[in-house]
Amino acid sequence: MNNKMIVDERQRDIGRFMVGRLLPFRKKRAVGPFVFIDHMGPVELKDNKFLDVDQHPHTGLCTLTYLYEGEIEHRDSTGAVEVVKAGDAGFMSSGKGVTHTERTPKDRRSLKSQIMHGYQIWVGLPKDKEEMEPRFDYYPKESLPSWEEDGIEYRLVAGEGFGRKSPLMGYSPMFMVDLKVNKDSELNLREHLKGEIAFVIVKGSMEDNGEIVSAGQMMISKSHDACKLKVSAGTSLLLFGGEPFPEERFLLWNFASSSKERLQQAKEEWIAKMFPKVPGDETYIPIPV
Repeated sequence: MNNKMIVDERQRDIGRFMVGRLLPFRKKRAVGPFVFIDHMGPVELKDNKFLDVDQHPHTGLCTLTYLYEGEIEHRDSTGAVEVVKAGDAGFMSSGKGVTHTERTPKDRRSLKSQIMHGYQIWVGLPKDKEEMEPRFDYYPKESLPSWEEDGIEYRLVAGEGFGRKSPLMGYSPMFMVDLKVNKDSELNLREHLKGEIAFVIVKGSMEDNGEIVSAGQMMISKSHDACKLKVSAGTSLLLFGGEPFPEERFLLWNFASSSKERLQQAKEEWIAKMFPKVPGDETYIPIPV
């Protein structure tokens, strides 16, 4: 693959969890419309320790929750309540402003031990959708296109690719594909995906022109070239990307926008506690100083 870069996960402390941050980084702020990706786990939850992310805000982006193991209960200020399980996709469009919480579901808090493993992803909104009304959409894994070909299992989580469309289309041309490789294979993406492409190695490894990319790394194609890669048996990959926006996207804490002034406005509104609340929840995560 020509014109590529390889990124190592960078450890970040988000409170009770350490996560591996893959995007953004200094040399690449976005891949297609995707502006942020954190790798969460795998981590064992035990000794009465749970996932409890208190009420926090978003603007100008969509959150995409995708799990390999475990469950997360999502609640937000639109009134949405949903338990996202492994293989499902939770997609919250924040638009002009939303708050939400992410917690271990009540019926799993009695378990002595459980594994949490997945990805938290942000997808930027097109400029004309940045102030849309917030909403939450849930896609159980049974609703996502899945198929097997030449020893590789595919699940089209979002967008369009491989001649198929996910019910989770988002708001601009994009794709996210979960791959499980059951035998040593050659992955040919020619004419199957359009736009910038990132390959996240969940486990296992792949080879590109003699260079090995392993679990905990991400490889990005900065061009729209067709890709042909060797992938080892037992490897899990997450592919994402699409067409980049014509304008740069800026991030400030949990806010995204094509306007830096809008980010400052969102910050001031959160400090002034002007955002809508999750029904029945009075928790509040202050913006980092």
